[in-house]
Formats: sequence, structure tokens, C-alpha cells
Amino acid sequence: MEELPPSVRAIRFGVFQLDLRSRELRKKGIKVKLQGQPFLILVTLLTHPGEVVSREELRRKLWPDNAFVDFDHGLGTAINKLREVLGDSAENPRFIETLPRQGFRFIAPTEIIGPSEVVPVVDEVAHNSRDLATEDPTPTKDLLQTGLSNDTAVRERPQRSLAWTMSAIAIILVPAILLVWTFHPWSRQPFIVRSLAVLPLENLSADASQDYFSDGMTDELITTLGKLSELRVISRTSVMTYKGVHKRLPQIAQELNVDAVVEGTVLRSGNQVRITAQLIQASTDKHLWAESYEGELRDTLTLQNKVARAIAEQIRIKLSPREDELKAAPVLNHEAYENYLKGRYFWNKRTGDGLKKAIEYFNQAIEKDPTYAQAYSGLADSYALMGDWEYGLLAPKDAFSKAKRAATKALELDNALGEAHTSLAFCLDVFDWDWASAEREYRRAIELSPSYATAHHWYAWHLIVTGRNSEAIAEMRRAESLDPLSLIVSADMADLLLVARLFDQSAQQSRKTIEMDPRFALGHYQLGQSFVQRRMYKEAIDELRKAIALSGGNTTFASGLSYVYAISGRKNEAVRILEEMKTRSNNSFQNAPEIALIYVGLDQNDEAMSWLGRAYQERFNPSILLRPCFDRLRSEPRFQDLLRRIGIKH
Repeated sequence: MEELPPSVRAIRFGVFQLDLRSRELRKKGIKVKLQGQPFLILVTLLTHPGEVVSREELRRKLWPDNAFVDFDHGLGTAINKLREVLGDSAENPRFIETLPRQGFRFIAPTEIIGPSEVVPVVDEVAHNSRDLATEDPTPTKDLLQTGLSNDTAVRERPQRSLAWTMSAIAIILVPAILLVWTFHPWSRQPFIVRSLAVLPLENLSADASQDYFSDGMTDELITTLGKLSELRVISRTSVMTYKGVHKRLPQIAQELNVDAVVEGTVLRSGNQVRITAQLIQASTDKHLWAESYEGELRDTLTLQNKVARAIAEQIRIKLSPREDELKAAPVLNHEAYENYLKGRYFWNKRTGDGLKKAIEYFNQAIEKDPTYAQAYSGLADSYALMGDWEYGLLAPKDAFSKAKRAATKALELDNALGEAHTSLAFCLDVFDWDWASAEREYRRAIELSPSYATAHHWYAWHLIVTGRNSEAIAEMRRAESLDPLSLIVSADMADLLLVARLFDQSAQQSRKTIEMDPRFALGHYQLGQSFVQRRMYKEAIDELRKAIALSGGNTTFASGLSYVYAISGRKNEAVRILEEMKTRSNNSFQNAPEIALIYVGLDQNDEAMSWLGRAYQERFNPSILLRPCFDRLRSEPRFQDLLRRIGIKH
């Protein structure tokens, strides 16, 4: 954001005037008490009227980088104080608008006041001071302290008359100029769309059980449009938060940071399907295009591609030769296709039960059509998540071997599936530890599906494991821009910042995640991890207990709690959790990395290395070794040898 030039003396809005030199706020000429952080927020918002000032920008202005404070609470208190002074309301703002999860914006008209424009302000205040004399006799005295004399005021009155004359001319000429500009051909510039959100298509059938079908249509349309290299398409996770929510489109566009949105409906009757869609310029709520497409259920993909192609043409994005293939679509077994949509529906729930149901439906789709590449890709995604530490539903050896087979089969059937390349890359990373091959697969996935947030998300982890921290953070920011309301992306961003030893930023990111959903367990876990690194053990224990309660007893969260107990001197409680975890271990799945972490906290390095050896045999996700809690082992030759065998160069 650009700052105002030094010549600007003050800013006027409503009955208020902010003097930038004396750092005073006045209401009808009377000085209003406003100091500290509320005053700094007002200055920041007023010097950028109409612009969104992010929470992060306000944090940098209000608190130094090394300050460790409850930023959200402090900012909320300061904003409330400012609104109280201005007589403003968060629900019906006249001055300061809150943009959820983004920041704040000053929405009232403002008037810039330079050195030669001070007299009108003095005259107005002098007039007001007579009306308010019984309330406060000091305004005139305060004004005299600005350094303006009566002689100066007299000299400046001709300038005021000239200003009024010029204003009158402008009032006459500006509408005329705008009228000519509006109807002249050169004014009709095409509306350029570089970013787009496909809002959840509405299910027009009376049967709520058909939601999987309309949600599937939304998902497929996002996937298809996401292949366009010149277009940023918001991911499913974020747009689905607007399902059944009635918000103004300009507000949605601001929250998702997009130029346009697609709205539509899906009606299924027997084997007939009708898809309607409309493209809307989000900032003005202006309809740019609308169309309806009908066909048989087996033609659904063809209908979707017609919609996607029409949208691409409307927003004037030129299709590359590869993207031009959107017009072609395979004819599918409709039962296989329905099972695939149900599989994706449950996969997107990202729960243990959801993943199990997803696997059932993907397998049913494959039974109906053994050549269905997308079904294999969905199966690979499901097994990959079941074996990852955040879910821990299957032993890594079992889960990732199945995921890799499914992803490989999907690519044998269709090598242009960006999602399948992403799944294969993830397996190559966390199971095979084949970093070079994983790199190639991630790059190919992003080339094929540049708006696929999961590809950027998982690639970010690949980059940080291979020692490229700044690239990793940038890649995760890209995933955030494609999926701004995703809880898992936000929480993993906090984890990346923790690994990069940016503990304050990690804590702020975790608070952002928790603000999005206070019941999201991983957000509390990550915040607890940042507290550990600040040696704020009580706060860390509180957050980790919340994470365990919300997750139903996640072993990784329990391991983290035991570690904090150990390093904070509460070793009996740490050992109790350790023994419980050992009891739950079995020959196929031992939670070895989690148990190793507890031994690190107990300062028993031999035991810790022994359990990391078992983790190596289990083919664990080695990114856990990058976390600061394992720093106590980094000087151990056995630990360095383990990193070498895995291929990590940290």
C-alpha cells in the first residue's frame, strides 16, 4: 500500500477530522480522546480508504515482530474501542467494515486536506464552536495552537473562493464527460477474469439424498475449469462453505478474492440431467452469461465440459491445444459414475468413517468399469490419507502400498490426470522416500491441473523436507489462495512455519485456523506446538488437551502432550501416556514415531533412537523428524545416519 504524500495535513470524514501532524482526532471541532493502538488503526485505515487492510498488516503496524501477544484479542479490543469513539457498529457499519478472515476496510467518504485547504476547516470549526460553547469553551483555543493566524486566514480566503468555483465547474462537466465515455465505443472494454469461484450447484430435486450428485457436479466443474492455466479456480473445500448460505455475491468475491463466480442448478429426473449455469461479475453482481444444458445421465461429463468451455469463452481465456480437449468427454457406465461421485462425496468429508465409505464406493465404481481412471485416483487418495499421521487409520506399509498401486493404475489408464500424479507423488514422498521421482510427479500434476490446491499443498511438504523452506512456504501460500477457507491447508501452513522456526508466525496462523473453526482439533494441536517452542508449557498443555478431546484421542496429539509433560517436569504423567501408547501398539502398527518423541522428552536418547529404528521399518512419514522437538537428537551420529538413509539433507 502506498502512503499519503507529506503535503497532506488532515483527513475529514463525516463530522470527524483527523490531523496527521498533531495526531489528534476532532468531532465537530472538539478534540476526542483516542490514543495508542485504536488511533494507529484509524490512521492506517484512513490513509487507505476503500482498501482492505489485512489483519497481518495491522499486526505489523501495532506490534513488533518479537512481541508475543494474544494478537486476536488485542486487535478485537482496539477495533471495539475505535468503533465506540466513532459511534460505529460492526453489524451496520458507517465507517469500518469487517471482512471475515481478511481484515478491515474504511467505507465512508473521505476528504484530503492540504496546507492551503485549512481555512474551511477553521471556519467550520469556529462556527461549530459557537454552537457548542456551553459544552466546551476550548475549541477556538485549540485551533489557535495549530499555528494559523488571522492574517493567514484572510490571505487564504481567495483560494477558498477559487476552490468553490472549480468545484462548481466540475459538477457540470464530470457527468457530461462520463456520459460521453460510457456510450463511446472505446469505453466498452471486456471484463477480464483471472480468478473464479464455482459456488455449490443447487440440487433442484426434492430428495436431499441426491446432494451427492449436485455436489459431484460442482466438484467436476471445478476440476475441469482448474485445468485452464490462465485461470485461478477456488477449490471445492472453500466454496462448499457457502452451500445453503445466502450472502451477497460481492461479499463472497471479497472473501474468496475472485473476479467472478459461477452459480447454477442441477436437476436429475430418472436418467435425464439438466445443468444450468450463469457467470456473474462478482464486484457488481452483473450477469455476464447464462445457459442451460440437458442430456442423458451417461452424457453428464459432456454437459459439464460444454459448461466449462462456454465459461472459458465468455471470460476470453484462450485454450491451449491440450486444454482444447475439454470438448471431448468419455461415455461412462452411469452406475460406475454414480458410485464415483458418492466416493468423492465421502472422501471430501475428511473423516475416518468418510474415508472408509469412500473406498467402498470407489471399489464399486471400478467393479462396474475396470477402465475408470478417476475411480482409481480416488482410491489412491483415500488410502494415502488413511496411512498419513493425521488420520492413522492404517499402517503406513499397508496404506501406501495400496495407494501407490491405485495411482499407478490410474495413470496407466489416463496419464493426463493431475490428481493421480499428485497421489503418486505423495506415495513416492512419504513411503518410497524417492524424492527426485516425487518432484517430477508434483511438477507434472501442477502442469496438468494448476488450480488443484492439494497438489500445491502436498508439494509444499516435499519442498520443506528437501530443505527448500522459502519455496515451501510460497507453495503453501499458493494452496491457500486456491483454497482460502480450507482448515487443513491453514493448519499445515502453521506446521510449515513451525518447521522453518518461525514460531510467532506459526502461532498467528494457528489462531487464524481456530478462528475459522474453534472445534478443529489440528488447529489447537499446532498452536500448542508453537507454545512449546516459546516454553509456554501451561498454554501448550491446555491447547493439546483441547486437540485430544476434539479428535477423540488422536495418538499424535497424545504423544505431543506427553512430550510437554516430560520437558516441563511432569514426568509421571508423561510416562502414563507412554505406557498406554505402548499397550495399544501391535505388531503391524506400533505408533513408533510418537513413542520415540516421548522418549526424546524424557531425555532417553537410546530408547528414542530404538523406536525411530522401528519407525524406519514401518516406512513412517519422515517429515516428523524436521520438527523442533527432535532438535535434541540432531547431534547424535545415529540420528544423522537415519536422515542419510532416508535421504533428508537437513
